Amino acid sequence: MGVEEYKTKIRAIIEQNTTEYQEASLDIHHHPEVSNHEFHSSDVLIHLLQKGGFDVKKDVAGHRTGFDARYKSSKPGPTIAFLAEYDALPGLGHGCGHNLFGPTSSLAGVAIRSLIDDLGGEIRVYGTPGEEGGENGSAKESFVKNGFFNDVDAALCVHPGYKNKLSGSLLANDPVSIEFFGKPAHAAGAPEKGINALDAIILTFNGINALRQQLKEDIRIHGIITHGGDVPNVIPDYASAKFYLRAATRPELDEVKEKVLNIVKGAALATSTTYKFGLYQNKVDHMILTPSFDQLFAKHLEAFKIPYEKDSGKLGGSSDVGNVSQVIPTIQPTLSISDQPIGGHTVAFKEAAASKKGLASIPLGAQLLALTALDLYLDGILLEKIKKQHAEKAAQ
Repeated sequence: MGVEEYKTKIRAIIEQNTTEYQEASLDIHHHPEVSNHEFHSSDVLIHLLQKGGFDVKKDVAGHRTGFDARYKSSKPGPTIAFLAEYDALPGLGHGCGHNLFGPTSSLAGVAIRSLIDDLGGEIRVYGTPGEEGGENGSAKESFVKNGFFNDVDAALCVHPGYKNKLSGSLLANDPVSIEFFGKPAHAAGAPEKGINALDAIILTFNGINALRQQLKEDIRIHGIITHGGDVPNVIPDYASAKFYLRAATRPELDEVKEKVLNIVKGAALATSTTYKFGLYQNKVDHMILTPSFDQLFAKHLEAFKIPYEKDSGKLGGSSDVGNVSQVIPTIQPTLSISDQPIGGHTVAFKEAAASKKGLASIPLGAQLLALTALDLYLDGILLEKIKKQHAEKAAQ
């Protein structure tokens, strides 16, 4: 089978399955589920992948809503993984469009599955819960730690957005929990007998605010108080907060985390409290960009006459796709789902994720992903070039 025949078959498989995958996307959109609770959403995708010929394992990498879908040819060849997300935001729903993300990667996987016996190698679709964080969140780090990428040559996915863009820079992120423990007492009758845990939390916030003056502009620290006491007339013996600590790279973030820990220690010393400090979900690493891999995707955008933007270098959000990029070449371009400017994590984005243009991004994204993966299966020299460039970027 020649290259054009492969491309024709990819288009045919995607066209045949588009309606079913769009309906699945709307189903996921109408049943939003947060991290570690995406039971319906993961089952919807698993059903589609099994129907498409994949062997699927559920409850993997320590995530009860994660899955590992595989199909391996008897012929040797590369192993490529598509990454699927399907979690929603608490209280908002699919304001990041993951109802599109999961079906797009799954449809791309099914398209490649139809060719893999002829191409050789293996195709996988990893269902990775909780990209938005939350209970047992940022599953891609668990997949990395548990060796799911040890024998994978490259990983790819597309994310819905306002504009078509190549993979962008992402901040490393440590979600930390801070707890202080004191001693209760009547706030009016015997305040001298109490040890105020809330005071320690307030000192921590003030200490972090003082630290900001000495931080680089790409470092972000933002948090909330999750418990500050029960009633005003009892000195709080327990108080807690959660923070996101972000920086451009993992080494920089490790330094920031140490500085925040010192603030916590100081607050505990100043208030005579004790403390606990640490991650409350998986860490998130920064994105290692592999330009030659993104250019491969861009080649197909250009063939479809789709305008796109390159990485602006502006740092903003974080994603656990960065964790995958630490170990293998990884891309996460963005496909437009709106003709009007929309920001992520908004009602407008949620509406766009169920719009006509949003649903149209599924067959388009699946075809772009499948064609990019096809290049990797067909051209071993190109794949090695991409892997070499990634290794060089990772070593910097």
